[in-house]
Amino acid sequence: MAQKSRKILTAGGTVLCAALIGFLMQQNAAREARQVAPRQTVIQQAVQQPETATAPQDHVATRAVGLSLAAASVEMSQPGRLPAPALEHVSPFPVKGEVLPETPLDPAEPQLGCAILATAEPAPMASAMLSVSAPCHGNQRVTVHHSGLIFTETTDDAGNLDVTVPVLSADAVFVVALQNGRGAVATTRVENLNQIARVAVQWSGAAGLQLHAREFGASYGDRGHVWADSAAKALGQVVRLGEPDTLAPQIAEIYSFPASDSTVSGTIALSLEAEVTATNCGRDISAQSIELRGDGTLGTHDLVLSVPDCSAAGDFLVLNNLIEDLKIAAK
Repeated sequence: MAQKSRKILTAGGTVLCAALIGFLMQQNAAREARQVAPRQTVIQQAVQQPETATAPQDHVATRAVGLSLAAASVEMSQPGRLPAPALEHVSPFPVKGEVLPETPLDPAEPQLGCAILATAEPAPMASAMLSVSAPCHGNQRVTVHHSGLIFTETTDDAGNLDVTVPVLSADAVFVVALQNGRGAVATTRVENLNQIARVAVQWSGAAGLQLHAREFGASYGDRGHVWADSAAKALGQVVRLGEPDTLAPQIAEIYSFPASDSTVSGTIALSLEAEVTATNCGRDISAQSIELRGDGTLGTHDLVLSVPDCSAAGDFLVLNNLIEDLKIAAK
């Protein structure tokens, strides 16, 4: 019986211990749950309205439960200013010796110091001295127009050109044109043009033409035979205008005879000749003659020359009937 009671007590103690352990575990679990579970705290935030002030010291106060924040006033520094330049000694005009910066050049506008000038003055034998100044156009092709006459020349290194032109009009007008389209005009008055008998022939390219004059029955090589490349003496003279060694040259040859000074009456035979070369052989060459008549008018004739083939290179083609002979009456 005693043994049985001991077992019951033992069993009861065991049950009591288990109950106590369970109670303690529940208490601990509840405590841990309270510690882990987030608190729901109501935070109230109030914004204090600023007073009627506009200064940067106005502030905003923020309050929460258990917490009060105040915005500190911030002092903002003004941005620094660059020092003003000293203008006491600044002149609005360029200082002597001061180099000013260059501005870009506009090719469509004329440049200072680059003006193209042309002048003409009367010269002996009813001619005019034509002078061209083009400082910014050295070694450039120049085309001269005068009363239907056209020839091309080249300026020198400094852009200058001087040429004597037998005029075809008493009120001589010269139009000078450069390659870029710019140019100038020159005029002059030639008083004694009516005393001169004059014929001109002009052509383009390497035609190799020559104007020959044989005065009063002179034969080739005689004293009265004259052309541009000869040193023969005669009453008249042949002047060649134009630079042949340029691109597409315009060449003119002009024969002039002082008719008012002639003591002999007769005929001056005029012929157009061409040496057959590799540049003109087998071609048709176009030319134009301009005759100054006694009344001051000009007569023009278009000419076409058929040059033999290249097997005739070195020969001379003589054309006697293309230009009308001059009739001279003694004075």
